[in-house]
Amino acid sequence: MQRIILAGLAVFLAFAAIVAAPVVTIEMEEGVVDKPVDGRLLLIVSERDRGEPRQHVSWGMRTAQIFGVDVDDLKPGQPIVFDEKILGHPLDSLKDIPAGEYHLQAVLHVYETFQRADGKRLKLPADNGEGQDWSRSPGNLYSEPRTVTLGGDSQVSLSLTQTIPPIEPVEDTKYVRRLRMKSEMLTEFWGTPIYISAIVLLPEGFDEETEMRYPVLYNQGHFPSGVQFFRETPPDETMRGGWRRWVQSNHEFYQHWISGRVPKMVVVLTQHATPYYDDSYGINSANTGPYGDALIHEFYPYVEEQVRGIGESWSRVVYGGSTGGWMSLAQQIFYPEFFGGVWSYCPDPVDFHAFQLIDVYDGSNAYFAGGSFKKVDRPLGRQPNGMPFITVRDFDRHEEVLGTRGRSGGQLDAFHAAFGPVAEDGYPAELWEPQTGKIDPDVARYWRENFDLNAYLQRHWKDVGPSLVGKIHLTMGTKDTFYLETAATMLEEFLESTAEPDNGPYYAGEFDYGDNEPHCYTGVPDEKGLHPTLYQMLVFAEHIRSSAPESGDMSWWP
Repeated sequence: MQRIILAGLAVFLAFAAIVAAPVVTIEMEEGVVDKPVDGRLLLIVSERDRGEPRQHVSWGMRTAQIFGVDVDDLKPGQPIVFDEKILGHPLDSLKDIPAGEYHLQAVLHVYETFQRADGKRLKLPADNGEGQDWSRSPGNLYSEPRTVTLGGDSQVSLSLTQTIPPIEPVEDTKYVRRLRMKSEMLTEFWGTPIYISAIVLLPEGFDEETEMRYPVLYNQGHFPSGVQFFRETPPDETMRGGWRRWVQSNHEFYQHWISGRVPKMVVVLTQHATPYYDDSYGINSANTGPYGDALIHEFYPYVEEQVRGIGESWSRVVYGGSTGGWMSLAQQIFYPEFFGGVWSYCPDPVDFHAFQLIDVYDGSNAYFAGGSFKKVDRPLGRQPNGMPFITVRDFDRHEEVLGTRGRSGGQLDAFHAAFGPVAEDGYPAELWEPQTGKIDPDVARYWRENFDLNAYLQRHWKDVGPSLVGKIHLTMGTKDTFYLETAATMLEEFLESTAEPDNGPYYAGEFDYGDNEPHCYTGVPDEKGLHPTLYQMLVFAEHIRSSAPESGDMSWWP
């Protein structure tokens, strides 16, 4: 009997060792906040000791481990326990982490309450000038990193003692300045003051030639923190390798810009982050508000008044890559007479039949391809050799851990928010279920009716086509990292069909494909020896010059 008891005890202890998991308790220190807070509490577990764990989180192969839980009315001293039941990424649970030494940190991504004009009361992360990045958003709370040994019976405590400070304002210079305007449209939608900002690059002589007016180049993309391609000072002696070459190239751009040999134009880099992403996609969205109208009818006229823009359609070009590629193309299409041309580099899916590798309309599942007896994980990204490095399911899990109800600030949640309808709870109605990947056909139909650019053009070409002739330029690598090339070819096929007599007018634009090129191919020839952005701007300038009417102001041309 004793042997039986001992044997049973051994089995019990072995099983307990298998299922035991570390427990991490997180509290907020007294005095850090003056009232209870809402948000997403994140626990980061990193193997790297350089920098802080919150800087190691990504959707890439070397990401740190992260866990997340929603908190409401969190008070100082109130413990939040992370155990094996809390959802994680890439590993599902704390019990899955191999025993060893790790660097731990906690971050509270603080939410604010928005009372929207549609009556929905939502808890969301406001952008605080950083471009919707939880790891550095001012006002977020975090703990000091702590190095611990994790094992089956580990008990670890972390305390939120620090607050991310406000972003220091950047002083204007002769060439680079910042503009900011309160949007009445967006303020009404969100029930709180909403601002749109921009960083503008001015031409040589702007302050001296007070009567000159300029073409305006509108750059779209992820939240810009500066004019990265423009550097007034040369690289210093400490810079080496690729970093030195990059800095030198940007300094050469500066030298060309002020030389007097380059057409004088204004470049506008717009900042319009939303509670869901680092940019609004520049459209009128049920979830994020009328950003399309706010930009076109409020902000851009304000900008052109400040920078002395010519103010005519032919004098404006909109351009961008990836997200900015989709956004710039959408703005040209939805506001065809405002811009005189678009250069859309490697845009996000322009036809939702090929939403990367997902057919939104005919597919039943975003995560898997296959039949009743076999399923294959659907890739989301690939290396240059074709090897996938992430799947849709894995990418979505990463975002689900960072924030529920579309609040991760990530790319897929951005799509749901920008393109989708509002769910009953007021948050974005997701195209697919985050647990299963099952596609909602009603949401898919909404996407098609509102934001499938190819579908929109096919329905409305007779109306908008005449205003788009000669304006659409798109580039794409044939091996785009995120499988965006198929949607581009679908759009090209339709636009080329407008050459047929009954389908006109012919669009008279261009599609440039880079053979075996990844994301984000821009079509800049290597042999030109120019800074890529400078080459693009010279192309834009020539397009503007050739589009100008005989009476058009050409004093900006050298």
